[in-house]
Amino acid sequence: MKRALLSLALLGAAPPPDNRAIVTDFARLFYTERDVKTAFERHVAPDYIQHNPGIPDGRAAAVAALAPMFAQGGREFRIKRILVDGDMAAIHVHAIPTPGSRGAAVFDLYRLKGGRIVEHWDVIQPIPETSKNAHPMF
Repeated sequence: MKRALLSLALLGAAPPPDNRAIVTDFARLFYTERDVKTAFERHVAPDYIQHNPGIPDGRAAAVAALAPMFAQGGREFRIKRILVDGDMAAIHVHAIPTPGSRGAAVFDLYRLKGGRIVEHWDVIQPIPETSKNAHPMF
């Protein structure tokens, strides 16, 4: 890997972006610090494609829709895992809307291009009251 990066540097080419570092910083800002605006301005392309049917395309639209929700007190977002494979990344989150509630398991799937998040899908599954196994959701 070091040789490949050295070869790129000698040719004047930029090394490929570190998608794991990008997504990890995005997750920290977005879910843990709940600084939606900074997370999106730093890591999301302006022409961001949104597959959640409740939010329009574009970085500004995502910030407008998500910042108020993330600013509400009592909400908690626990990052369970971050998976990165090439230009695709998934963040598995336990979203808890109010203290004491079961919340939901969320998978946010992102596509990256040129060091920026360019596309998003999500799957949200409410956590049931009972489970037929001892290890549901997480």
